[in-house]
Amino acid sequence: MKNIVIFGAPGSGKGTQSDKIIAEFGVAHISTGDVLRSEIKANTELGVIASKYIQDGKLVPDELIINMLAKTLDKLIRDANICGGDNLPGVIFDGFPRTIAQAQALDEMLAERGEKVNIVIGLEVEDSELIARIVARGKTSGRSDDNEETAKKRLETYYAQTLPLKEFYVSQGKYAKINGAGTIDSIYADIRAAIK
Repeated sequence: MKNIVIFGAPGSGKGTQSDKIIAEFGVAHISTGDVLRSEIKANTELGVIASKYIQDGKLVPDELIINMLAKTLDKLIRDANICGGDNLPGVIFDGFPRTIAQAQALDEMLAERGEKVNIVIGLEVEDSELIARIVARGKTSGRSDDNEETAKKRLETYYAQTLPLKEFYVSQGKYAKINGAGTIDSIYADIRAAIK
């Protein structure tokens, strides 16, 4: 399988570029936010536990998130094998990992399945451009957190918690630095070249 992590600050274009990668390479999309909402909505055992953390205003523990991702990955592999016997081409992880501890847990979970992260697509964009994109997105998205003040706070959190992941993946030789400024298609051309 070709397992991809897409990595970048809020507003760097992860969602847009993920869609293009999925369309070309046929990989499945695993978004931690979507998985979490789905488990909670389905009222699964993991969803009930996660919901309790969220209601208490706490972060959902890494172990719980990893268990949800493992369950989702196993289902994707099973479904791919049932539907015509083809193997799952791979997965793109969106929104996870966000910390080194999560990256280590993801490596462990994949290793248990004979898999690994093959490449980390790092979308790098200047802060001023990120904030401008988020504010522009807020005018059409309806998301209340798409404003300048919240964008700056989200960037601070990103630099404090998530940016150390870059060095973690650089040291493994898996980090592909992609200039996230430019047209969607020119950025994607660089991503495609990195994946191939």
